[in-house]
Amino acid sequence: MSKVSLHNFKLAFISQTFLPISCLVLIVFFHLSPSYAQNSYKSFADLVDVISPAVVNITTSTDIKSTNNLLPEIPKGSPLEDLFRNLPNQDNSDGMPRRRRTSALGSGFIISSTGLVVTNNHVIEKADEILVELVSGEELKATLVGSDPKTDIALLKVDYEKPLDFVEFGNSDLARVGDWVLAIGNPLGQGFSVSAGIISARNRALRGSYDDFIQTDAAINRGNSGGPLFNMDGEVIGVNTAIISPNGGSIGIGFSMASNVVSKVTDQLEKYGATRRGWLGVSIQDLSDDIAEAKDLETTDGALVTNTPEGPAKSAGIKVADVIISFDGKVIKDTRSLVKIVGATDVGKVVEVIVMRDGKEIMINVTVGHREQVEADLAENNIEMNSPAEPQQAEVSGMIVTALTKAWREKLGLKEGLDGIVVSSVDDDSPASKKGIAAGDIIVEAGQKQVKSVAEFNDRVNLAIDSGKSAILLLLRRDGNQRFLALPIK
Repeated sequence: MSKVSLHNFKLAFISQTFLPISCLVLIVFFHLSPSYAQNSYKSFADLVDVISPAVVNITTSTDIKSTNNLLPEIPKGSPLEDLFRNLPNQDNSDGMPRRRRTSALGSGFIISSTGLVVTNNHVIEKADEILVELVSGEELKATLVGSDPKTDIALLKVDYEKPLDFVEFGNSDLARVGDWVLAIGNPLGQGFSVSAGIISARNRALRGSYDDFIQTDAAINRGNSGGPLFNMDGEVIGVNTAIISPNGGSIGIGFSMASNVVSKVTDQLEKYGATRRGWLGVSIQDLSDDIAEAKDLETTDGALVTNTPEGPAKSAGIKVADVIISFDGKVIKDTRSLVKIVGATDVGKVVEVIVMRDGKEIMINVTVGHREQVEADLAENNIEMNSPAEPQQAEVSGMIVTALTKAWREKLGLKEGLDGIVVSSVDDDSPASKKGIAAGDIIVEAGQKQVKSVAEFNDRVNLAIDSGKSAILLLLRRDGNQRFLALPIK
């Protein structure tokens, strides 16, 4: 019911003695509105009857080697000493590993008549045995087809003598905040259970680059992990994955990975046994207000390119300092949207990328690469930064910069061929410090121009000041990664 309708009803109630006809009309409207809000669902029983046969309980078993004593330590002379004396390996004095078997519970759902089952990766991770229990109570052994820790999705396969009941994915992009949803699963190991609620929010990000969670107030507890979130058409629009709770139980804040993410992952797991995400080959960062101002941009929309290692982007002509505003016809609002869109793009596809460069839009065709093949090469190197004693060369905004000498290269583990100047020290509470600049950072560019010496750097700073700019755009390199920041110079 709209706020206007509520307001009208209150007026009608107060003045019903004086305006009986108006009151009648408004009261009828009031009675219609709650039924509309409930969407005429007096019961979900018929829907549950249709979709529940495709929901399964999952039990896993894992053998764990341990050299720890699994029994309590019993002091000599204790009354309990006789009780534990005859138990084997009480002291584990030989230090040899012992095996113990652990089990875990979760939920899942069948997506094909041939026995493909979707669940969470954390439900089956490292399991030695996986059992799938149908709603009839029958247990089937499952094999792992493939898993994706980044979205916490796993695909299993069970064999059965006849076709299995299954459910289909819906389009999670069409789901709206306020829509009714059903969560079905095995909460706390209690067996088949249904809870109802609404979509509380969409497009939530909790932990990963590919997150697209639906938030719901439908009760989700431990054991619901991997179970389906249904819309009122009986379609799966999410996989129940996580909750926020101070005590481990449901407080009405649950999260389901959106079906449009899950269906893409499961398709790839079925075909290849692993994911095949698109890869652009750029390092990026969000645009802040001051960086947008320094680049004369009207908005902070887009993803700012900070580095282009060897890869599809560099080969196609994308450059450092470009702002990616469109990828394959989709608007890029920020880095998160770019990562998700690129990851969902087919490997080998040629796409149009639009970038802002020097105030102009430029269209570039890029052939999308295969992320999983290059991830090892893009792994970060953690190098501890220390401030060696170097002669002072120039001071700007509370930081001292000096030439990138051979001594600095050895200290920082830098290869020959990397040009720039090095930050030798930063004053506390200075503009540079507040922007996160630290000793050992390499300044690669200033004012969107490469700098190879302190003199060039000073020239770029002075030019920015003369142009009336309050900040200069710097490209910094640290631990092998590059990022832009706008350094105040006034």
